[in-house]
Amino acid sequence: MKLRKSGRLLLAAATSLGAGLALTSCSPSNTVDYVYVAASKNNPGQINVYLADSLSGALTQIQESPYPSGGRNPVAMVTSPNGKYLYVVNKDDNNIVQFAIGTDAKIYPQQTCNTPGSAPLAIAVNQSGTFLYVVDQYSPQYPGGPVYSSSNPGPGDVVVYPLNSNQALTGCTPVTQTFVDSSNTTQTATYVPVGMNPTGVSALANGNYVYVSAQNSASSLGEVYAFNVASGGTLSNVAGSPFQAGTSPSSLIAVTSQNGTYLYVTDSLQNQLITFTILSTGALSPNPNGPTKTDTLPFNITVDPRGQYLYVANYNANDISAYAIGSNGTPSAVAGAGTYATGAGPFCVLVEPALGRFVYTANFIDNTVTGFELNPNTGALTSTQNSPYSASGQPTCAAAIPHGNHSLQNVQSTAG
Repeated sequence: MKLRKSGRLLLAAATSLGAGLALTSCSPSNTVDYVYVAASKNNPGQINVYLADSLSGALTQIQESPYPSGGRNPVAMVTSPNGKYLYVVNKDDNNIVQFAIGTDAKIYPQQTCNTPGSAPLAIAVNQSGTFLYVVDQYSPQYPGGPVYSSSNPGPGDVVVYPLNSNQALTGCTPVTQTFVDSSNTTQTATYVPVGMNPTGVSALANGNYVYVSAQNSASSLGEVYAFNVASGGTLSNVAGSPFQAGTSPSSLIAVTSQNGTYLYVTDSLQNQLITFTILSTGALSPNPNGPTKTDTLPFNITVDPRGQYLYVANYNANDISAYAIGSNGTPSAVAGAGTYATGAGPFCVLVEPALGRFVYTANFIDNTVTGFELNPNTGALTSTQNSPYSASGQPTCAAAIPHGNHSLQNVQSTAG
């Protein structure tokens, strides 16, 4: 299946204790990560749970897998930085579900929250685990304002949920925000509006800034909205926001690398990767070397824990583009192939967080997960043992936590 221009937005929109928590882990001693892959075909959606082997990178699905996702069409998910929780976005039920992660990799639904707007499609958490960010495709109605939906498209929104000291939701009430609407009226609400057709969200590692990508159909120009994050979770616009980002941004990630702090945005229409330097103010400065070529329909992006390499999932090309992050943030193709074949329709890409040695893609069309071993010296990839691995119908996104004594890394795929 190839996606035409008219189908790209549909792809972006299609794209998250019990006694078991106290049990001693029964996972094999060579398990390095627990990997979670959401699948959207069934109702409710499903979460596939795998053990990742530390030597080969091979994935083994646990016996009880898959689990219900808590709603229809799970399109995005993220793990808490402490590895205790999995947060899943179910787009068609307008909810996010918090799952507790057991010591045996099993997941236990804890809390379900409906978002203020409709059709949530992206999620991120800051590195300190104090705020959860969720993007709705359509913002809710404010007093005197219109009701937005697929039949009456309008701006999206970003919502901030506070997390407690254990990095769990404190309830379903978002942080109260203040913004000026299109009629120049100050509004107080549980969200902040962004542009039309938002696609992704990413928080800077220091927690000071959060970024949202949007495909602004009105202007035919892509945008990135940049927000300052106050200590209580309130958002305010960074000067100059929104920043132009190609024509059809599909995903983004904020990276603190060995060479600086950058924001990378995939442009699915122009088949390119756009690089910005993140300034001390949170503003974005375009890379003077311009965008970098990708393969066809780049959709999702991730970075390795060392901040050296970027990997882009190209949906129509059925492959991954691999890049090294240069001294000024410019991506350059890794030595060798540069692109690596995956299953059909890679929807997202993830570097496992324990060692940063294995890369996985969730392949929407052929219902598989492709695995690669990452060479930390070059960024090159080779297939893992027994790859690809079976998954439930229409895999959309992936997340992972380290298992055992491995240190936690702030690595997650973005979903848009």
